[in-house]
Amino acid sequence: MRIGPWTLPNNVLVAPMAGVTDRPFRQLCKRLGAGYAVSEMAASNPRLWDSVKTSRRLNHDGEIDPISVQIAGADPAMMAEAAVFNVNKGARIIDINMGCPAKKVCNLASGSALLRHEDLIKRILDAVVEACAPLGIPVTLKTRTGWDREHKNALRVARLAEDSGIAALTLHGRTRADLYTGEAEYDTIRAVRAEIKIPLVANGDITTPEKARAVLDYTGADAVMIGRAAQGRPWIFREIDHFLRTGATLAPPTWGEMRDLLLEHLDDHYRFYGEHTGVRSARKHIGWYLEDLPGGPAFCARMNLIDDTRSQWQAVADWFDSIMRDGPQPGNGNAQTLLAA
Repeated sequence: MRIGPWTLPNNVLVAPMAGVTDRPFRQLCKRLGAGYAVSEMAASNPRLWDSVKTSRRLNHDGEIDPISVQIAGADPAMMAEAAVFNVNKGARIIDINMGCPAKKVCNLASGSALLRHEDLIKRILDAVVEACAPLGIPVTLKTRTGWDREHKNALRVARLAEDSGIAALTLHGRTRADLYTGEAEYDTIRAVRAEIKIPLVANGDITTPEKARAVLDYTGADAVMIGRAAQGRPWIFREIDHFLRTGATLAPPTWGEMRDLLLEHLDDHYRFYGEHTGVRSARKHIGWYLEDLPGGPAFCARMNLIDDTRSQWQAVADWFDSIMRDGPQPGNGNAQTLLAA
């Protein structure tokens, strides 16, 4: 899998998710087998660039190259300016968001709302590619199959992207109207693969190594991108990569592995966000890790009342120690094996 001058170590990628794929999460996913990760969506409006939220999203300290930053907006000149701004902040790939279905994004005529305006899509793609080309920075696009099921235009958008010089295309197998409901469909991704020559990434409902293999085989895509299935399961990238390379299934992580990974994730998360924001924003991650473990939801209900990072971290450690002492293990192996991989 190549994006411009970059050859990725594998074809299992992390999807950009607002409020999730911050630097600590991206770094953890990359260490656990992801070949590439795209940042949270960064605003193209210059008035927002000095905000605390945007500053965090532009923090790539210690991150493994290639650093990819996703930008969102509806003004071609502003998007081009945002691309150059992010390149100067360390981005080595610029990704354009035309897939976010959130109302607050679509109400600004950006994200997947752009799928109703193909003329504007073309102007945005041309402007960003033209701004990045002299800097040697490839531009990618993430989009959906259309605005709704009666107005699918992924084939036309894909051709526009290729003609504009987009280096790779990620296609989520849903329309904007679908949001995240129902099941992703891969027929459109397969049809797009037959029409374009640039790398194509399949996204949507890829939750297991076996599903990843099936989607790649059916669509002919060059890579898969994992989003919600990685929430609380950052080891899924290692599992999928191993299965794609060998056909063998890795044993699930033990509770001891989960404990060490979550506590390490929390340490990095707290350093990144600080005390006040860190303890609050960590709750969703803890919930995702524990939601399928015996007693996990009940513990999270109590844990959500804790309002300092030290006590939150210790509560998680103590809870894992108790279930490791009293309950059966879900997998085999040891934490050192996973962490060193």
